[in-house]
Amino acid sequence: MKIYNSMTGKKEEFKPIDGNNVKMYACGVTVYDLSHIGHARQAVVYAMIADYLRYRGYNVKYVRNYTDVDDKIIKRANELGKDALEFSREQILETEKDMAALHITDADEKTKASEYINQIIEFVQGLIEKGYAYKAENGDVYYRVRKFAEYGKLSHRKVDDMLNGVRIELEEGKEDPIDFALWKSAKPGEIYWESPWGKGRPGWHIECSVMALNTLGETIDIHGGGRDLVFPHHENEIAQSEALTGKTFAKCWSHCGLIKINGEKMSKSLGNSLTIRDALKMYNYEVIKYVMLSKHYGSDVDILDEDYTLAEKHLYYFYNTISKMNEFISQYEGNSNGEKVEDDISNTIKEKFIEVMDDDFNTTAVLANLHGIFKYVNNLIKTANKENRVQVANTLSKILEEVKEVYGVLGLFEQNPEEFANILREKYIKKINLDTEYIETEIAKRAEAKKQKDFETADGIRAKLDEQGIILNDTANGTIWDIKDLY
Repeated sequence: MKIYNSMTGKKEEFKPIDGNNVKMYACGVTVYDLSHIGHARQAVVYAMIADYLRYRGYNVKYVRNYTDVDDKIIKRANELGKDALEFSREQILETEKDMAALHITDADEKTKASEYINQIIEFVQGLIEKGYAYKAENGDVYYRVRKFAEYGKLSHRKVDDMLNGVRIELEEGKEDPIDFALWKSAKPGEIYWESPWGKGRPGWHIECSVMALNTLGETIDIHGGGRDLVFPHHENEIAQSEALTGKTFAKCWSHCGLIKINGEKMSKSLGNSLTIRDALKMYNYEVIKYVMLSKHYGSDVDILDEDYTLAEKHLYYFYNTISKMNEFISQYEGNSNGEKVEDDISNTIKEKFIEVMDDDFNTTAVLANLHGIFKYVNNLIKTANKENRVQVANTLSKILEEVKEVYGVLGLFEQNPEEFANILREKYIKKINLDTEYIETEIAKRAEAKKQKDFETADGIRAKLDEQGIILNDTANGTIWDIKDLY
């Protein structure tokens, strides 16, 4: 298995520090508002990585944090006239609802910065004692960036270059403009805790260093987060942690690409920050996951409205095929252990899944493989004959088992196929201003016209429905209808 390491800029063979045990930390959400689709992408990606590592037999401890003490949280809480921690707790509950609605595998441990204040104070005190941090007169505590010789090794920046073109905090009391806050003295109206340096609260960067250390130890296997966190957040985490422990903080740094919405950087100021909640009102959770996983996790992506529509079409095709598989397997009592049709698909689904996923979790290629699998399945059903129906049913049974097993690792094909297809059909019927009752009535009229050998009327009904976006398919069991826009 190879994973791209942002520290070295290349894919590296993955070997856990401790045998088969994997320690993984991912930066989570700062809960000052409802979570957006960017948070969803990160959560989907790192849950996928944890789930796949478990599928490959590793013992994974996956920790994801909540930042529940932060400038934005305090500002929003003050605007609402609420206690900052009370506001954070409410927002965490809302985020939990959204992530559950997306059916994202929970982290093994979800830490909150406010629950690690004593450990943060102890950590900062240790940095002061080692000369890596200092107290300013106003009670702030800063990290001496220049003292950490390897500062910039993740972002590949030089300290002096950082002073040019980068917004540097110019707080009073800093020895050097590049230094960053470990502890912030309390301002009027802000939440605070008592510390050796006076009333205050932790800086943002120190929180993750402390939570990772206290849940996973001094060195972890994988540290993940959005690419926007490489500098300064992750750079600062490295500086803090390695200065205190003298050990490598993370063996592999994994970064998830950023999202644009319809060509624009996603932001609240632009009004295009799509919340998870709003996305789920428009699309099934598997559709959202499919869109996320159809792009390689490390790439920056421009998510277009058409991507969701395309994902709906793909999943509609897959789920309809699964319905056909179930029907055929049931009719001919398929058994995955029975005699099968000779083919190159049913025995290689797992093998190809693992081969591609072992190459830096390439979900893009894994999803592309689905089209070949289901195209083969549809052809197999279509060409089945009296002599090989049982073997075909056995083959379909094996394929279905393997598809559900491996793609279940990605959180796909969890739903009842008929229900999924019906709900999607209803959504698309409304788009073309029709309803099921009208379509069924027209089909019944057409059937009666054909019965009376009034083929002109029958053809007219077909043509009218076709113009309205409805496809008719005459089968031995009657006429089946579908929607053009789903193909």
